[in-house]
Amino acid sequence: MKQLHLIPYIITILLAFSCKPKAEQTPAPILTDTALENAIIYEANIRQYDPEGSFKAFTKDIPQLKQLGVKIIWLMPVFPISETKRKATGGDFASLIEDETERKKMLGSYYAVSDYTKINPEFGTIQDFRELVKTAHQNNMYVILDWVPNHTGWDHVWLKTNPEFYAKNNKGEITDPLNDDGTSKGWGDVAQLDYSNPDMQKAMIKDMMYWVETEDIDGFRCDHIEPTPVAFWKKAITELSAKKALFMLAENDDPKFMKTDLFDMEYGWKAHHLIKEIVHKEKTLKDFDALMEYIDTTYENDDIIMNFVTNHDENSWAGTIQERLGDAAELATALTYTIPGMPLIYSGQEYNLNHRLKFFEKDSIPKTKSNMWALLEKLGTLKTTNIALHGGKAKASYKRLHTGNNQVLAFKRYKENKELIFIGNLSDSLQTCQLPITGPFKDYIKDKSLTHQENDTLTLQPWEYKILVE
Repeated sequence: MKQLHLIPYIITILLAFSCKPKAEQTPAPILTDTALENAIIYEANIRQYDPEGSFKAFTKDIPQLKQLGVKIIWLMPVFPISETKRKATGGDFASLIEDETERKKMLGSYYAVSDYTKINPEFGTIQDFRELVKTAHQNNMYVILDWVPNHTGWDHVWLKTNPEFYAKNNKGEITDPLNDDGTSKGWGDVAQLDYSNPDMQKAMIKDMMYWVETEDIDGFRCDHIEPTPVAFWKKAITELSAKKALFMLAENDDPKFMKTDLFDMEYGWKAHHLIKEIVHKEKTLKDFDALMEYIDTTYENDDIIMNFVTNHDENSWAGTIQERLGDAAELATALTYTIPGMPLIYSGQEYNLNHRLKFFEKDSIPKTKSNMWALLEKLGTLKTTNIALHGGKAKASYKRLHTGNNQVLAFKRYKENKELIFIGNLSDSLQTCQLPITGPFKDYIKDKSLTHQENDTLTLQPWEYKILVE
């Protein structure tokens, strides 16, 4: 009979545990506009982060990212990947590989999601994921998930339970994403969702809400949003943000997704490509000036542009930083920190990654700190401590400085009583220039004092740059 007296106690204990939030997370630091002003975002490729390729391996290094000034961690998709039509290296389906050992090496695309509310076992468990988020929050960082709203993998449960959620051709067949002319985009491993279906939109928002309410994530990087309607994002972001302040990043460069109460930040694709074109003498600084004018007049004052020299797409498909920028790599990196916006670091960039990471199978980044770690740490300190580099919703001002040389870019960033000047030789030959600046400065990168009178001649080596601070 005594055992029966334990039943109410056991029930009470079970109820107490069941009422706890599933994630049992450390509360996230409160996301404010102020926190975004000096933020640096880090794209984490968990699969390729190290030989282990796990949440646990990445979590151990989160405190180190603080040395680089990282404030936002963007996790590439953490969801299970569909087996059906899984892609392999070379672009074919893994199922076509006869050798079983080789076939098993093909892990597929992160962007062929089979379940929006589960964790890819390749990376670990939900508990491992929660520990990652907890560690980030303890280090005053935010975690955003890479969300794939345009399509799902072919194993997704909706294909069985809700085929009406998907786009169909004139034969009534569910299709992979198509171009405007009806040809395939080449993404045969995914099925196109139909955003004219309101029930599908509700289901999508519900799955996004799971991560906000249950796992306490801090926002989303939304993949390939151009085909999705603005009206959906107005509804989704309004509902999600009602639960907590979120940071929303759009993979796009169209201001229509950046209007009031929509996305906070989008890709600086135009600047990314233009810098490369200038380096390769395909464009000039006149084009750079035109782009800065376009951004200033087209976007709203609180829109944020993400500046980068590499990311997962560029590295795997367009080439390494060294392949694309050569000796101009360091200058281009410094530009991403000094022009208005938020700089991105992609996994491996801090370790001088110099090979194209495999996209559909296991690979690994180097983990030896050298000159690039030191540069990013130095630029990170400047970005996070100098208000003249604020790049968020109350960004520092930008003013182009004339140099008398169409190969030398110079501009001033300023806010309140702080100023910073960038000067860069965007050519592979020695250049001289004159600058309309006067005063003693510190050459921040070289940590040397510099005195300059207005219209003094300055000589710059090929691809040399200076960041002058007071």
